[in-house]
Amino acid sequence: MIDALARRLDLAKLDAGQFIRLLETLHMLGVAGAGVEMREMSTETLVDVVARASKEQLRAVAEHPELRRVFLEEIFRRMSRHFLPEKARYSSVVVNWRFSGGEGDGGYDRFQTVIEDGRCVSGADLGREPDTTITLAADDFFRIATGNAAVAAMFVTGKVRVKGEYAPAVRLSGYFDIPSAPR
Repeated sequence: MIDALARRLDLAKLDAGQFIRLLETLHMLGVAGAGVEMREMSTETLVDVVARASKEQLRAVAEHPELRRVFLEEIFRRMSRHFLPEKARYSSVVVNWRFSGGEGDGGYDRFQTVIEDGRCVSGADLGREPDTTITLAADDFFRIATGNAAVAAMFVTGKVRVKGEYAPAVRLSGYFDIPSAPR
């Protein structure tokens, strides 16, 4: 049901405030147990929504503390599902993610991704010592994680900053199969 609704929405007709109210309503329906949950949206539809949303709409999500957290948690929850173990067969890396503008420690929302032994686990805090820390704005991450922005361009323009080992950060996107938006 949520996929059909999301695909039918003409996001170009919504300003950033209307987009936020729509997402708040969908989130509230999920929290209330009304049978419409954003986490039930397919990854393909999530990719499509991010592709069709304007930069202003995505920035508004990133600036909204609750929706920002919902979007970040959804992306990290889905990471292991789209992980390609054969691509990372000989890799072992711990990546800390810092999203500027958050309400967490030091003004950042923090997550961690651990890839080892052919598995990927992501969460808010896995307690591991990072090999690499990647810092970027949440709205840029929404686009990168859904295949709607080029990671290389974000590195070159300084929108993505890396502390620690640089190579794992560059290879990271190759370890995932990001679904395309439905046509």
